This record gives sequence, C-alpha cells and structure tokens, in this order.
Amino acid sequence: MTPASAESSDTRYEDLLRKRLPPVLSVIAGMVDVTGYLSLKLFTAHVTGNIVIIAAQLVYGGPPRMDQILAVPVFIVAVAGVWIVAQALHRRGPALPRLLLLIQFFLLALALIVAVIYHPSADPSGMTADVTAMIAVSAMACQFSLLQLTMRRAPSTAVMTGNLTKTVLSFLETATERQPLLADAKRQLKSTLQLVIGFFVGCLIGAGAVSRCGEWAWAFPVALAGVAVTLVPREHSAFNRT
Repeated sequence: MTPASAESSDTRYEDLLRKRLPPVLSVIAGMVDVTGYLSLKLFTAHVTGNIVIIAAQLVYGGPPRMDQILAVPVFIVAVAGVWIVAQALHRRGPALPRLLLLIQFFLLALALIVAVIYHPSADPSGMTADVTAMIAVSAMACQFSLLQLTMRRAPSTAVMTGNLTKTVLSFLETATERQPLLADAKRQLKSTLQLVIGFFVGCLIGAGAVSRCGEWAWAFPVALAGVAVTLVPREHSAFNRT
C-alpha cells in the first residue's frame, strides 16, 4: 500500500469512527454523569462541575468532600495513564480506539461490581463511594482521551455548553439566507445536535435506572460501552480492503 493510499484509508477510518462513536459515547457520558451524581453526589464525567463545587465550598461551605478533591487529580492521572499505555504498546491512530474502548468498558464494569457488592450509595461520603467514583472518573478520562488521540477536531461528549452553542448557531445559519458565518453549518448542526440529544437521553436513562434499579444502574453504561467496542472494526487492515 502506498503512503497516499494508506493516508486515504486512515482518513476514511477516522470518518467512520467520527460517525459511529461520538453519539454513543455521549449517551454513555450522560448515564455515567447522572448515575454518579444521584448515587455518589459527584459529577463523574464533568470535571468543570466538580471544580465549581470545590471553589464554592471553599468560600462558603467549608472544606469540600474527599471525592470532590480527588476527582480532578485522578482525572489528570487517568489521562496521563492512557497516554503511557498507548505509547508503551505502540498504539496510535487506527490501532488505538478499540483498546481504549475496552479499557473504558472494564473500568465501568469494575464500578458496577464494586457498587453491587458494597452499596456505596448508602454512604456517599464513605471510602467505598470514593473508590467507585474514582473508577468512573477514570473511565470517562479514558473516553475523552480516546476522542482527542484518535479524531482531529474531536467533539465533546460530555460538555454540552459548547455543543449547544454550535447547535444554535448552525441552526440559524441553515435557517436564514444571510451571508454564512460558519463553514459547513449543516454538518455541524447534525453532529452537535446528535451529541446534545444523546447526552440528554443518557441522563434520562441513567436517572430512571437509579430510581428503579439502584446500584445496578451502573449496568446500563457498561452494556452500552460494550456495544461501543463492537462499533470499531477489529482490524484496521480489514477496513483497508473495503
């Protein structure tokens, strides 16, 4: 295979991942975030929210909880860990997504196992709740690292402020005949709207699961994370022949 054809194949592979993965990952992020918030009182997929809570509690409410303090450095360490694993295994580009999706799946499965056995929601400030929350935070760090390392101009699957802004602006661009301010507004509208809807649907499913299933609510993002693994071709070489 010539370098030009290999580059073309990698581009088509990235386009396939961009089409398949972000909508599914946004649902997973929504489920994980709302499940963590309702059962552990922590945003497990939203670092910004935890930073805001820490700052507010330091000023007005006394010292923050241990899990709130740990969430940010654990997220940083988990992202660094993903990079180290990718470098150590010489995985990059097309060889990386399936590995990171598998790591996310196993971390969420571990959170489910710990939650079902030890019932951390009974004491959200306890050690077991802290451990469960940090496992979930690490899983989300893996998801975000996957997007940044495998997709150029990677979308956000958890921070919906930017996606909602793009959705509104893209809608206005496509609904009027004025001189466009955005490039490719129709494509942006479709992609960002999918993420906003996906995250919201994930939150609804997660909230309903916590209400009806308790600790077993973690099984829902685990199941969808397993589905996400199957969306990535097992071998990039097999994709090259398509």
